[in-house]
Amino acid sequence: MRIQDFREDDSPEINLIPLIDVLLCLLIFFVVTTTFDARSVLKLELPRADGQPSEAQSKALSVLVNAQGRYFVGDREVLRTDVESLKDSLRDVAGDDRARAVLLRADARTPHQSVVTALDALGQLGFRRVAIATAPEAGKPGGAAIQ
Repeated sequence: MRIQDFREDDSPEINLIPLIDVLLCLLIFFVVTTTFDARSVLKLELPRADGQPSEAQSKALSVLVNAQGRYFVGDREVLRTDVESLKDSLRDVAGDDRARAVLLRADARTPHQSVVTALDALGQLGFRRVAIATAPEAGKPGGAAIQ
């Protein structure tokens, strides 16, 4: 005798919605907590010098010049390489604070004209405390900055 089973078969079901919710929460968490560092984007090879680092560099306005002669003021890129564009960017970032120290970081392969242009723009705006960042000599401890 055959006994009929009228119950519906329970088919196993995988619900992906909670998994997607968890993955989206993790993605949002990592995007929000990630820090973006301008130094990791710009690969600079600083010129070498022997000297002691300055204490005022932590609050200094940072002006970077990469190997192609492009300027970066703080975390902003200056779109053009002329003096007026650089001066406009410096005014936007520094405001009216001309007594603030400026740390000029130029790649060792930067054309000399690009460094002179940056120094010229800083001088025209009235910045007098300009330091040039350098890397320590090979085999010698400590960094250096020339003022």
